[in-house]
Amino acid sequence: MSHFDQATSLTAGSVDPVWRAEERAAAFDAYTNGSMPTQVEEIWRYVDLAFSMEDYAPGMEPVVDVPPDPVAGALAGPVTVQLVNGEYRGEDRDVDGLAIASLRSAAVERADELQTALRRAGVPIDENLFTAASGAFGGGGVLVAAESGVTHPVVAIDIVAGGEATASFPTVVLTAARHEELSVVIHLRSHPGDDVLVVPQFSVIAGDGAHVSLTIIQDLDYRARSIGALRAVVDEDASFRFGEVGLGGRLARLHLDVGLEGRGSTTNVVGAYFGEQQQILDYRYFMRHIGTNTRSDMFLKGAVEDEARSVFTGMIRIEETGQKTEAYQTNRNLILSEGASAQSVPNLEILANDVRCGHGSTVGPLDVDQRYYLMSRGLDPQAADRLQMRGFFEEALQMLPHPELADSVRESINRKYEIAQAEGRV
Repeated sequence: MSHFDQATSLTAGSVDPVWRAEERAAAFDAYTNGSMPTQVEEIWRYVDLAFSMEDYAPGMEPVVDVPPDPVAGALAGPVTVQLVNGEYRGEDRDVDGLAIASLRSAAVERADELQTALRRAGVPIDENLFTAASGAFGGGGVLVAAESGVTHPVVAIDIVAGGEATASFPTVVLTAARHEELSVVIHLRSHPGDDVLVVPQFSVIAGDGAHVSLTIIQDLDYRARSIGALRAVVDEDASFRFGEVGLGGRLARLHLDVGLEGRGSTTNVVGAYFGEQQQILDYRYFMRHIGTNTRSDMFLKGAVEDEARSVFTGMIRIEETGQKTEAYQTNRNLILSEGASAQSVPNLEILANDVRCGHGSTVGPLDVDQRYYLMSRGLDPQAADRLQMRGFFEEALQMLPHPELADSVRESINRKYEIAQAEGRV
């Protein structure tokens, strides 16, 4: 019997209403009949997972010795929420027009709302072995709903994994009702030194005229692996602003799927990532333009050093109904060491005939001409390269949905690079 078979009783049973129990049973069936993804599948191309789900064990044990969330400290008066190994640690409450509830209680008390959200923006359990495992063995997590017509504070969600539980399945469901605004920052981290598998699932619904802003700071320990997915549905005249900062993890993957369903819906996506050692940072971003007069912008910048690898696969798909779409995607990458590599694969799939689309990608080293120019102004080579690095990421950092986080992210990136310089790795 596997760790996951033994763990079923931890998350299933009397706490589940009938509809959730049925979904969990279907997910468990998909998991037991599934297999690990391979590079033969296009969506997993470029990355050899090189591990087995059987290497990990789920559970809900608390994580110890984790310092206070530094990301929340950078925000002004946030509402704080913490998930420990996938479970919401707090009471259900209403705060300044925000409803915050454990998904376990929401499955009963807000069943219609939760079912609708998961049906529209939930990650399909049969998408891969990881989403099936999340559906079968997760079930905790948190629902944050903006629904009162007042100005809401920023919500800071601290997701922590590790301890005795080596597999964690946190789920976050964000909903903004008609003309509501919802602003959320998620910090994804793990207990230092723990070899943990984190499978976060994020679902976002922006109702008609609503505005949702979400920033995820991925700062896992270098021994951790993360296979995450985010699905968002954007309705008529609504907007979804999303930013992701990728700093940690032995393997950190995020599959983003945004459906621009309503007329006039928009999304802006920005990313900044920096890999070192043997890190693999893997981004698969998909924009689906379904309504008319929709717009999407993707802008990601990344750097890799040592033997790190990054992957970006971007897809803009415009359905026949997506007339008058404007869509753009940009991915820029710096290769800082001979052993590092980056894959950048932008794609367009256009089924409508009245659209404006574009994409661009670059992969290369720091600019030697810029280095020479800066040195001619009195900088030594290392200082010139550090200045180039700062300038390279600055555009992306200023575009984050929560620019107040830019200072700490900038410091983390610069520190990584300066240490590599000092050790002669770049």
